[in-house]
Amino acid sequence: MTSPLAQFLELHGADPATIEQALNLAETLELPTRHILINQGELATQAFFLLDGLCHACYLTAEGDAITRDFYWEQELLIGFESLLTEEGSPYLLETLSACQILTLPTELILSWRAHCPELYIALTERQLLFREQKEQFMRLYSPARRYALFTESLGELASAISEPQLASFLDLSLNQLSSLKRHLHKPSSQ
Repeated sequence: MTSPLAQFLELHGADPATIEQALNLAETLELPTRHILINQGELATQAFFLLDGLCHACYLTAEGDAITRDFYWEQELLIGFESLLTEEGSPYLLETLSACQILTLPTELILSWRAHCPELYIALTERQLLFREQKEQFMRLYSPARRYALFTESLGELASAISEPQLASFLDLSLNQLSSLKRHLHKPSSQ
């Protein structure tokens, strides 16, 4: 059986030698819930391929708030491109939200793809850019009620696996706004 990482890389244009190199360098980790993969401000030395589980990226403020950046689930390659390209610390914290099985890949491998396998590197950066653009549209074009409905419709099991503050932060709502929205949407319609 072909590994999920091999399938993912092949789908994004990697040749057999590149796939074999990645598989040889990949290390498997079994991680518990709330395990920090990258601290905010820490230089990333690894990228992560999420085999199973759920991860969360958030910005930590000086006031102690955690502002959700994104969620990641199975078959995702988590590359902190900003940290990778600027050689500065990660602008966000990355953690597991559930028990996870993860493959680690050295960031040097990702950087080598830029020079020696540009098709793969470009495909991965274009994928990241597309996700960012889609999230921007999602946040700007839809009302809070529509964002909540779309999120729960498309990622229902994910919505039940994350905390209320994380969901509110992701949808750019306060906890009170989210609670009010949920009450309104779940209120039986009067006839």
